[in-house]
Amino acid sequence: MIQRRATRPVSIGGVPVGGGSPIAVQSMTSTDTRDAHATLAQIERLATAGCEIVRVAIPRFEALDCFQEVCAASPLPVVADVHFDARLATEAAARGAAKLRINPGNIGSLDRVDEIIDAAGEAGIPIRIGVNAGSLAEEYRDRDWPLEDKLAASAAAFCRHFESRGFEDIVVSAKASSVTATIAAYRKLADEVPYPLHIGVTEAGTRLTGTVKSAVGLGILLFEGIGDTLRVSLTADPVEEVDAAWEILAALDIRRHGPELVSCPTCGRCEIDLIPIAEEVQARLRERSTPLKVAVMGCVVNGPGEAREADIGVAAGKGVGLIFAKGQPLRKVEESEIVDALMEELDRLES
Repeated sequence: MIQRRATRPVSIGGVPVGGGSPIAVQSMTSTDTRDAHATLAQIERLATAGCEIVRVAIPRFEALDCFQEVCAASPLPVVADVHFDARLATEAAARGAAKLRINPGNIGSLDRVDEIIDAAGEAGIPIRIGVNAGSLAEEYRDRDWPLEDKLAASAAAFCRHFESRGFEDIVVSAKASSVTATIAAYRKLADEVPYPLHIGVTEAGTRLTGTVKSAVGLGILLFEGIGDTLRVSLTADPVEEVDAAWEILAALDIRRHGPELVSCPTCGRCEIDLIPIAEEVQARLRERSTPLKVAVMGCVVNGPGEAREADIGVAAGKGVGLIFAKGQPLRKVEESEIVDALMEELDRLES
């Protein structure tokens, strides 16, 4: 069993983070926030995929009216993502943000940061202190230190400043595009601050590269009990970030959202066209939320054993598949009928 690091609890629009609560999955909209309709449509898709907290960029004042509309209609708590201008953050706090995400190092003077702290306190919402390798405060940026030391020291210093202002409703992150620096920075923070940690590898890359880097970095941290909420950052549709996040959590047996697919690698013993079958099963499983195990196996070596261990499975022979449910063989079907047969049995199990 993974032993979670103890952190203080924070509520983000009713979603508990830290304090032993389930690790929450986040993403960020990629729409223009000035388009409330498009932003809300994307948030609906993210919610369906299993996103629990959504972040929205507020790059300019013209976005604030639509941001307020989004906050009022969103099915998910909305976090205001603000850089450079403290006034955007204070206004977002007054317009319905469930949390503010700022990098205090690029807001300007500490007086400006204090304005944001006061606004969040008045609104009764938390702040994420988000330190990134690409935008470190000048005080730390030019130090001849390892990157992870700069990230952790900067984040911890801002935590101390917030505490001096009597504000402790804090979430902390310290991200880099380097997986090793990210892991090292979060390990340091886990020993230094009591607040919930938002973990992620920032600017991780496109779908394949970004997913691999995130799985390695987040997987190591989660296995060590570090992390209370996470975002997988991809240059891709934000829904893919949510899918990847749940796959990482499921791989560690931490949380599941929907069925798990087990499928074998193809080899010379496979006597069906396994890849398109497995891909179609995976696509159809994304439409379901029941946490079941589904096995799609292409040959007789490990196929029957894996299929018996799954809730639903198929072990394939030459052009046919033997369907299993709860360890019991049910019937043989033609290769072209395998996907539909598996979905039929899932329907029975879920009914």
